[in-house]
Amino acid sequence: MKQGIPGFIKAIINTYSVLFFSQNRVLGIILLLVTFFNVQVGACGLACVIFSLLVVRAMGYQRENIQLGIYSFNALLLGIALGTFYHVNILFFLWLAVACLIVVVATIILTERFNKSGLPVLSLPFIITFWIVLLAANSIFKTGLQQKSSYLLEELYNCPGTLAGFQGYLVIQCPFYLNLFFRSLSAVLFQNNMLIGMLMSIGLLIHSRITFSLLVIGFVASCALNAITHTYPDGISYYHLGANFMMTTAAVGGFFIIPSWRSYLAAVLSIPVVVILVNAFTGILGVYYLPVLSLPFCLINITLLYVLKLRKNPRQLNLISIQHYSPERNLYQFLNHAERLNDFKYFPFHLPFMGSWTVSQGYDGAITHKNEWGQALDFVIEDEDKKTYKLPGTLPEHYYCFNKPVLACGDGVVENVVDYIEDNAIGQTNDKENWGNTVVIKHTNGLYSKVSHLKKLSIKVSPGDTVKQGHLLGLCGNSGRSPEPHLHFQAQATPYIGSKTLAYPFAYYATNDKQGDPFHSFTIPQEGVVLSSPEINTSIKKAFDLQPGYMAKISTANRSEIVEVYTDELNQSYIYSKETGASAYFINNGTVFYFTSFYGDKHSLIYYFYLTAFKVIFSSNESIIAHDVYPIQQTTNKAKLCLQDLIAPFYCFIRLEYQSSYQPQKNGVAIQSKQTDNSIPVMEATLNVANNSLQGFNIRYNGTTIEAQWTTENM
Repeated sequence: MKQGIPGFIKAIINTYSVLFFSQNRVLGIILLLVTFFNVQVGACGLACVIFSLLVVRAMGYQRENIQLGIYSFNALLLGIALGTFYHVNILFFLWLAVACLIVVVATIILTERFNKSGLPVLSLPFIITFWIVLLAANSIFKTGLQQKSSYLLEELYNCPGTLAGFQGYLVIQCPFYLNLFFRSLSAVLFQNNMLIGMLMSIGLLIHSRITFSLLVIGFVASCALNAITHTYPDGISYYHLGANFMMTTAAVGGFFIIPSWRSYLAAVLSIPVVVILVNAFTGILGVYYLPVLSLPFCLINITLLYVLKLRKNPRQLNLISIQHYSPERNLYQFLNHAERLNDFKYFPFHLPFMGSWTVSQGYDGAITHKNEWGQALDFVIEDEDKKTYKLPGTLPEHYYCFNKPVLACGDGVVENVVDYIEDNAIGQTNDKENWGNTVVIKHTNGLYSKVSHLKKLSIKVSPGDTVKQGHLLGLCGNSGRSPEPHLHFQAQATPYIGSKTLAYPFAYYATNDKQGDPFHSFTIPQEGVVLSSPEINTSIKKAFDLQPGYMAKISTANRSEIVEVYTDELNQSYIYSKETGASAYFINNGTVFYFTSFYGDKHSLIYYFYLTAFKVIFSSNESIIAHDVYPIQQTTNKAKLCLQDLIAPFYCFIRLEYQSSYQPQKNGVAIQSKQTDNSIPVMEATLNVANNSLQGFNIRYNGTTIEAQWTTENM
């Protein structure tokens, strides 16, 4: 968090916007302003926000949560509620300060406890504290708090469905249900004002089309359910319709869960549950003269999240892993990461050999790869005539792959070794000891690799040995069920030599494909393909070796930025611009450099570098082209993006594609890249590399031309 007044003001605005799961400043400012339609309410809310922020900052709590408003939005709700329901006198300010301190302590305790389970506290601290204040004010011992005559308070205390005769502060002629929608939205802030609801709607539309659509869906579904069941003959109350029904659909459908048709369905199905909880707690809490408030909203969301977190293999209703406080960005980042961030989905397997080998038998092959053992690969070495041996081909030594090194496909621990089985004469097989000489490596829980048919007494490792990717395991042989020398490779879920196979891709490899792209990432090679490990250009690789602490200066004719590489608490690397505060996260796996996400000012020079070097393959093969896809929110067509936002949970029609390729130069190399929006060119860029370091980049994007120099001297 930035130091000083600007950072503190930002925290205040975020406190208001986070009420609707947002960090949008426009929405935050609108919410702050509409609370001052009633000056007493607005002042009490703002005072509690400032007080709570000062307390948590003085106590030294997590700055990020302070900046986001996590520790202060419950205090805001408390200030608004007390300002709405009690008259101002000298004692009011005393109890307001005491109550604010209580809610801050409750927020801190509950936040820390709930965070351990990955759950939000929502408005529980406010509910508990407001109940305490009400119980104290209504006890036989007087506190001096004087309760106002308020329809909204009567509504909270009594029957949740009673709209008849309710008049607002501002009368605007409009259809009944439109009036009801806006007033219900304003009731989330304990207001009863159609204009407030209209202004809030504008702010919510600016913040998120998905959130606004879910509020509308929650409103329509709630009214439709009540029309069918007649649970509330006079209609659902403004407060419960806004704070419980509509807010529940917004949270379930788009904030805690990746927006999709399933999350929308879950949001609609939660409405009958809200009815039951509102009715049940109205009866229970009525004994103590306590209002239900937003307790049903809290219980439904916390319970649903807890249940979903108990799943071992979630495939639907995906929970948000990194919260961007925007349903659209959460969705677009999720879709983008699911399509391209294979380094997070797979343990990287590399080819278990050097040089070029041919897949002689692929998955579900016609010879031996059958049924539950069908997801395996056999490799041989062929000459230009597609022969695997030199004449006469009667001995194992005549075969090109015999005696060739077999390598560990990835880091791990050797689990199982067999090294005593004789190599077969050509044409003969050992069906009794089917797999022959074998090495099994454990890479991670539930993931093992196995290489078989190795040469007798050639294995260089023992069970328990730690190996790194590329470590020599042994030599290719002809043992086991092997009529001629070849290498058998498979992935499996258990450590046993006879384990069933597991479909699993190789991270990166190159093929001899003359028609298509010779570079393949995280795919399974097909039978008949000749493949090899990509040839790495060491100059490009060293240029992108951006280790933590690396610093550089990006400069143009009229501005410059100092950038530095950091790692976060999840050990993810990112480049940070000290001038703009922008940051770009990246992955460098030794074969490819690519960005995963960008945060901050899109006019920052680091953003133009992010666009230019979105994905770079460390290869000097001019036929290799790096293909990738930007997140949808990177589009410059804002009108099209707004339309996309509305239907994004169901269909995405925007596709921003990226590609880059190697171009040799006299004094180094250039990486040519471009971006297309549904095949329409929108960006062209060149990244220059020389002397094992980045030199600069030129980019034409969205009507802007940038020529930037990249220097590391005197840093």
